[in-house]
Amino acid sequence: MTTVLLADDETLLRRSLAALLELDGAVTVVAQAADGEEAVALAARHRPDVVLLDLEMPGLDGVDAARVILAARPDQAVVLLTRHGRPGVLRRALAAGVRGFLPKSVDPDELVRVVAHVHAGRRWIDPEISAAAMMDDCPLTEREVEVLRLTADGLSVREMSGRLHLAQGTVRNHLSAAIAKTGGGTRHAAARVARERDWL
Repeated sequence: MTTVLLADDETLLRRSLAALLELDGAVTVVAQAADGEEAVALAARHRPDVVLLDLEMPGLDGVDAARVILAARPDQAVVLLTRHGRPGVLRRALAAGVRGFLPKSVDPDELVRVVAHVHAGRRWIDPEISAAAMMDDCPLTEREVEVLRLTADGLSVREMSGRLHLAQGTVRNHLSAAIAKTGGGTRHAAARVARERDWL
């Protein structure tokens, strides 16, 4: 029996998915979370075999929640479910240590197979999302992606400096490079362009 923690801020969808996962008797949903912070707390408390996280949740999104969970327990199997499998998000997820990345349209039977797959220590990425990521032509470095993402979140250069443990001048250099590569006239325009192109 594989134990699962399921996190999604949409209550109906979360409860329906929990019921579907338990139908064949191979999976037990030991806890459900309505947001990323609750998922982190419940993962620490229940130590499930697999954590299934919705990508887009209030507070900590799925990638950030995965990062915190994996920092505390590096061998934890984590799968992200998303409506929008953007290449930039896939890169962030893989960098965080996520083992699975699937669209929310996945068939429940396939999801059960993926849960078993990642619980066994393997990785599973949806083929269409993987193909899109390989064709992605993002010119931004990981640091440039980070500063643009924080710009989109409304952080100042000073706040970014503290968050990333970088000098403010270094943050400005990354922003300048990102502005040049995206063709945005300002850091906010660059962040908007990058998000529209699925680079974030």
